[in-house]
Amino acid sequence: MSTTKKSRRPLVYALIVIFLWFGTSGVMGPLFGKLSTVQENDNSAFLPDSAESTQASKVIAQFNDSENQSLPTLVLYRGEIDAEKIAGLNIHLAQLGAKNIGTSDVPISTYLNPGEQIFAIPSPDGEALLVTLPFSADVATDLLPDNKPVLPELIETLREDAIEYASSNGLVSNVTGIGAILGDLFGAFEGIDSSLLFTTLIVVALILIVVYRSPVLWILPLFSAVIALSTAGGFIYLLTKNDVIDLNGQSQGILSVLVLGAATDYALLLIARYREELHHFDTPFNAMKAALKGVVEPIVASGATTTTALMVLLLSDLSGNRGLGPVGAIGIICSVITILTLLPALLVAFGRWVFWPRIPRHDDVNSQLDGSWAKVGALVAKRPRKLWIGTAIGLTILAGFSTTLNARGLSSVDQFTQRPDSVVGLEFLGEHFPGGSGQPTEVVIKQEQIAPITAALMQVDGVASVEPLRNAPAVPGQPPAEIKIVDGKVILNATLSLNPDSVEARDVVPKIRDAVHAIDPGILVGGSTAVAFDTDVAANHDNRTIIPIVLILITIILGLLLRSIFAAGLLLGTVVLSYFATLGACQLVFEHIFGFKGADTSFPLFAFIFFIN
Repeated sequence: MSTTKKSRRPLVYALIVIFLWFGTSGVMGPLFGKLSTVQENDNSAFLPDSAESTQASKVIAQFNDSENQSLPTLVLYRGEIDAEKIAGLNIHLAQLGAKNIGTSDVPISTYLNPGEQIFAIPSPDGEALLVTLPFSADVATDLLPDNKPVLPELIETLREDAIEYASSNGLVSNVTGIGAILGDLFGAFEGIDSSLLFTTLIVVALILIVVYRSPVLWILPLFSAVIALSTAGGFIYLLTKNDVIDLNGQSQGILSVLVLGAATDYALLLIARYREELHHFDTPFNAMKAALKGVVEPIVASGATTTTALMVLLLSDLSGNRGLGPVGAIGIICSVITILTLLPALLVAFGRWVFWPRIPRHDDVNSQLDGSWAKVGALVAKRPRKLWIGTAIGLTILAGFSTTLNARGLSSVDQFTQRPDSVVGLEFLGEHFPGGSGQPTEVVIKQEQIAPITAALMQVDGVASVEPLRNAPAVPGQPPAEIKIVDGKVILNATLSLNPDSVEARDVVPKIRDAVHAIDPGILVGGSTAVAFDTDVAANHDNRTIIPIVLILITIILGLLLRSIFAAGLLLGTVVLSYFATLGACQLVFEHIFGFKGADTSFPLFAFIFFIN
């Protein structure tokens, strides 16, 4: 009787661990499901306080009511323009606010800044009309009664209205500007977190099926990885909700891939060692004890190395990257704990049969001597010098292509793989109006500096026009309103000749700053283009500082683990060479296979973090 109880004891231990994890998942899983509700995706919110555009935005906010921060959306009408069409369109625009958004009963006027007039402005060439719709910034965050985001539904409603009016008046319409671009991006990324998660799960499942050739075994490590992800997501939700860390959509997407990848990697190591030990022990419990003794140290060391690399992101200038540090670290820690506790319990509970049809028997066979990898190991041992030299040459060639990787950042337009209406509209906008219409660069100056700063700005290549912010927008045929002055300061709106969201427009920002700072170093240059420029500068700073710091820390950790400076240096060399070879391979794939115009400025840093993992 006592022998029976003793034989059942390992199973009881395993079931206790499993039930504890089920309870944890029951609490954390629903919180993980709400993770997207605590995201913050405003670029300016992630910039350091020292960034000039951040300082400018604080002053610019004083010129507007907090409830009326604007997200301008542009409607472009093209065709033969005359006074009658202008008057007709203005009459139509006066009724636009009463139209409901989508199928809801929420009128468009709900999100129009109160008191601002909407009218059509003819282009200098007389072939287009431009309408600026000053929507409240709440349109980007609010939900309709059916829980759909307001912005994409609003943009679609505007497009339908514009197309209907244009077609009946011999015109062609496009809805563009920052509001429309964001609306199209919302549509493109709708459900991206769930799609990315499911895609990752499918890829991992296929890899596990191929590796184990078992219809059952692959489920256990994948299930453990999902538990690790939901647990990490729950903790991150609580920390983000209580303003301990920052989370954006990018970090959440990276979290899913990072945790599933790391947990699966650790699981592969554990299951491989467990399979070997099953040949040498008569019970799964004893085999698992031996397997854990062999894998705990390398798994914990791997997790510690990756966690250290992620925590270095706390030194980032961008709070979004700083948020990714603890987000990723929590994910890795949960992966290590789950794979070293839940997965062993599941494997012990299910027993040997889970490896069917290739069930390892207690026969003292050394499985390491069989299989294709054993042959690869024998080949490497036989000709090590030729293989490492050949591999190093191949990696060096690939690394050479990393110097051509275009990681200067992408405009919102270039982030689309197709050409939505907002992108087409921007192209036509540049043919009839300055490319930066409706989205100017904002320069905060003193009241008495209007004339000299305006003259200096007009000398900057890329600036099309400069106008001071007034108490009311200009209306054709009416005298301009008075200049808006707050605490002796004025805003000059510098309209660029380029698409304000483009990489080329960002290059104009330092020229503008040089021009105005030569007159007064205290002048602040802000606006969406300046925010994008400062974000790129901060990301490049992170690439130059964080990657070397991580490499130094990893070298120290490896030196302590291996107790060999030479071995640590050798591993560091392989890591650096392989990393740059990876960037080179990405450049070839991006340009010649996918046709991408470039990569985000943070791509080298994120690629490095994944590579270290």
